[in-house]
Amino acid sequence: MANKLKTTYQETIVPKLIKQFEYTNIHQVPKVIKVTVNRGMGEAAQNAKALEASLAEIALITGQKPVVTRAKKAIAGFKIRQGMPVGIMVTLRGERMYSFLERFINLTLPRIRDFRGVSPKSFDGRGNYTIGVREQLIFPEVEYDKVDQIRGMDISIITTANSDEEGRALLKEMGMPFRDQ
Repeated sequence: MANKLKTTYQETIVPKLIKQFEYTNIHQVPKVIKVTVNRGMGEAAQNAKALEASLAEIALITGQKPVVTRAKKAIAGFKIRQGMPVGIMVTLRGERMYSFLERFINLTLPRIRDFRGVSPKSFDGRGNYTIGVREQLIFPEVEYDKVDQIRGMDISIITTANSDEEGRALLKEMGMPFRDQ
């Protein structure tokens, strides 16, 4: 079954962007390559249970098993040795990416308390967008009773856009609710 967001992208968003930016070739049209969900966990080094709970949570939210990221070097001030777990991440591509984006834009973002839209300034200069989420409870998949501690995460949307303007136009057409400056 084809994803609704993917179909919308192919049928309506691509022609709009070709018209808006006057592309001569269909391959110039920006598209989303991947979505990475990352959670830094400083307490994972001391607390293995927190790491396990987080792994299960991110797997439930994304539908894919996360990878544990480990410290590249020791930092005495943070009591971290090389090789210790310091976070978890998932890279979504293809169908899973589109279904996650669709749920994130249409279901999750509107559940944020006092939500007025996402910041249009979180682009990196090359058309990629990152949004930080303060708590995992906004995802409908997460049950309130099973949460031991509120933790946030970063969600990065990586596109083929050449500029922030192109990336913003792509995500706006996909339904990302940007707030006015």
